[in-house]
Amino acid sequence: MAEAGTGFLEQLKSCIVWSWTYLWTVWFFIVLFLVYILRVPLKINDNLSTVSMFLNTLTPKFYVALTGTSSLISGLILIFEWWYFRKYGTSFIEQVSVSHLRPLLGGVDNNSSNNSNSSNGDSDSNRQSVSECKVWRNPLNLFRGAEYNRYTWVTGREPLTYYDMNLSAQDHQTFFTCDSDHLRPADAIMQKAWRERNPQARISAAHEALEINECATAYILLAEEEATTIAEAEKLFKQALKAGDGCYRRSQQLQHHGSQYEAQHRRDTNVLVYIKRRLAMCARRLGRTREAVKMMRDLMKEFPLLSMFNIHENLLEALLELQAYADVQAVLAKYDDISLPKSATICYTAALLKARAVSDKFSPEAASRRGLSTAEMNAVEAIHRAVEFNPHVPKYLLEMKSLILPPEHILKRGDSEAIAYAFFHLAHWKRVEGALNLLHCTWEGTFRMIPYPLEKGHLFYPYPVCTETADRELLPSFHEVSVYPKKELPFFILFTAGLCSFTAMLALLTHQFPELMGVFAKAFLSTLFAPLNFVMEKVESILPSSLWHQLTRI
Repeated sequence: MAEAGTGFLEQLKSCIVWSWTYLWTVWFFIVLFLVYILRVPLKINDNLSTVSMFLNTLTPKFYVALTGTSSLISGLILIFEWWYFRKYGTSFIEQVSVSHLRPLLGGVDNNSSNNSNSSNGDSDSNRQSVSECKVWRNPLNLFRGAEYNRYTWVTGREPLTYYDMNLSAQDHQTFFTCDSDHLRPADAIMQKAWRERNPQARISAAHEALEINECATAYILLAEEEATTIAEAEKLFKQALKAGDGCYRRSQQLQHHGSQYEAQHRRDTNVLVYIKRRLAMCARRLGRTREAVKMMRDLMKEFPLLSMFNIHENLLEALLELQAYADVQAVLAKYDDISLPKSATICYTAALLKARAVSDKFSPEAASRRGLSTAEMNAVEAIHRAVEFNPHVPKYLLEMKSLILPPEHILKRGDSEAIAYAFFHLAHWKRVEGALNLLHCTWEGTFRMIPYPLEKGHLFYPYPVCTETADRELLPSFHEVSVYPKKELPFFILFTAGLCSFTAMLALLTHQFPELMGVFAKAFLSTLFAPLNFVMEKVESILPSSLWHQLTRI
């Protein structure tokens, strides 16, 4: 019985929703017709004449106050709508309408079983969107103590967000800890240290662990957070390498003795790779670029399967600093593959190499006269490909937007990745004569090839819609996040802006010209109600007087 009653209520609700969705116009005219028929019993004419008499007694000051108040209220709504749009990227009124009013008026039912039967194409698209919006560790991230903290000391600003640092803490727990750490006192202390939010507590725990024995992860923490210069960080990383290499060799011999030893060996491998990579980055920072390149090549050769650290992006940047463009091309040939995930470094480095072949002699005037050569066409296509992958990068390379320190994590195709790329690669683009000029002349042409709205891409998957939200979490509040595609102003912001301006103008005109505005208002109202009076006269002339008399007596 309960199920039958529930089913009847659902059917009744669906019928009401359907009738409201499609028959609301009929209901509206029926209500108007009944009101007109019952105008005599309801004394509508008398009430209207009373209201008209009352309005005629009002002075122009009342209308000035009315329109001024309307302008003030609509202005406040406009300010709130604009603030909400800048902060959250959507209209508050529109969001409330879609979230709360649309389901009541027969909109999309979120609980409908039809949503669970989505097509395979939609599922693939959603999975791709989730993978595109995954946050990645920045392969070129700076050192907290030697670089990020120095920025804070000088400017008083925090370059890292809590969300970014929390992701780093999760990475450290994943790479530098294992289940058997509680068996070793120093590792147990470091396991707790990586979870600490207070930097001083982490540093104190690292020193406590080093008092017990030579702990590689303790040296890593001190090199990252306590060292105030790159030279100090390199010295600590060398001590970490000595301790970590010993642990790696011991666990390598025992890795097949059980799952516990295998997990410990995996942890020791991650620690060793991290130390060697950071040592190579220290050498690159200190100007020993050839040494850094050799260390990166040896690391990639020794651990070819650990692609999660993206060491090839560090190698590409170092090779560009050496201007070893043939070696850069060799690395791109291996990693710029259709089956491998792309990055701004891969796409824009490929564009830079192709631009380098033609940029020194490129002239937009000459190209418009004779057309593009094959090499120039290849360079332009490479730039278009790079811009489609990440459209935020050109503004930083062309110095149309100011750079900030890159975060520790990036979102591929987002503003955070663009900052991380431009921070290290802007000098390489400047070094190639004419490369920035070619980029300036051609990058905006990319958007003519991409469909709008972005329901599909040209060379890549459609640009994900989640980048703005993730970038706002990754980047500091003092940075203006780059948004693509540019969001159009919501209807309600334009509506409230027009309403505020219109009512303010009416208030001003009514205050300056009260008599003229009174004549104008009466003429406007008479014109507005003229069609309704015409229809009523036609209805009275068509219907028989006896029938009309009987209807009014109901």
